[in-house]
Amino acid sequence: MKRRRIILADDHMFLLDAIKNLLEPEFEVVGAFSDGHALVEGAQELHPDVIVLDIGMPLMNGLNAGQRLKQMMPTVKLIYLTMNMDPDLAAEAFRLGAAGYLVKNSAASELVHAIREVLRGSSYVTPLMTKDMVGSFIQNFKSRKSAHQLTLRQKEVLQLLAEGRSMKEVAFILHVTPRTVAFHKYTMMEQLQVRSSAELIQYALKSSLTAAAA
Repeated sequence: MKRRRIILADDHMFLLDAIKNLLEPEFEVVGAFSDGHALVEGAQELHPDVIVLDIGMPLMNGLNAGQRLKQMMPTVKLIYLTMNMDPDLAAEAFRLGAAGYLVKNSAASELVHAIREVLRGSSYVTPLMTKDMVGSFIQNFKSRKSAHQLTLRQKEVLQLLAEGRSMKEVAFILHVTPRTVAFHKYTMMEQLQVRSSAELIQYALKSSLTAAAA
């Protein structure tokens, strides 16, 4: 029987190696990426069935990368493997197309189980996050209101600015002009009612949009 194809994305290389070793007896790991931008650029030609990705990654965080990937490959299954147990972040992940959500201190065998479940067409959330919820935990997550009213492109610009990159660097990474980056920056400041670049960066950090949030 043909093994299902898996892509891994995390900015901790030792963790990528450990996950690969865990999965390879049953699945074929066809690619590994250490930032969200590289993942989006390289995933499509690898034809994955499942992508296991972190939320906090440099250049483009996992939520933004996942949203891009679902636009490009609507049938791919996304499983988030993260340190973050914030229910609002999990809710955002499911709203943007996730099929699974695990935390990194879950048992290793749980990831294999989650992959099997999503390949069957089910959704999976680690019991570490659902033990206090009543009823369908997926519906519970999806019913939460989105904390972020920014567009995907705005979130991508904001993450890169929060990582300390100049507008020219952001423009180069996203293949747009510096004027476009400036437009997005000042539109966000108006939308979020912040008065300075520093306040905008604070918003990014609080919203778990940067790699520092892991």
